[in-house]
Amino acid sequence: MLLKNFKIKKEWVDYNEHLNMAYYVLIFDLAWEVALEKFNMGGTAAEKLNRSTMVVETHTAYIKELKENDDVQVNLTYFDHDKKRLHLKMEMIEKKTKVLSATMEWISLYIDLSKRKVTEFEIDKLNLMDKFISENKSNFSLDDLLFKSKLKK
Repeated sequence: MLLKNFKIKKEWVDYNEHLNMAYYVLIFDLAWEVALEKFNMGGTAAEKLNRSTMVVETHTAYIKELKENDDVQVNLTYFDHDKKRLHLKMEMIEKKTKVLSATMEWISLYIDLSKRKVTEFEIDKLNLMDKFISENKSNFSLDDLLFKSKLKK
């Protein structure tokens, strides 16, 4: 599932003349924010509801270098949750060649920002996520998931 498209900016490129590793993370994070907003857990929810997510573990694979002005798309290739955690994997594809450039898998916790503590998802968020999973599950890939055992179902 396409989350967002990006063009690699000059300021994201390092002295090796390719995308600096920190910007891969930034791109994945900005793309994931699109989905978080759909689940009512993004920046808007942090401001209005005092609830948000915080990443606690990631694994990034840098597969093919990207250069300035390359166009990429970030796709969500897997998503699941339990009562307090999100598990997802995304891929970054160079649009012109359709070549896989990077993947990132992560675990996030749902946080009550007023207490700075992990909390359970509200029923409306669970329903939004479950509906999304139901509608998109046939497109998810279970291949190479490192964090599958981290959910407590």
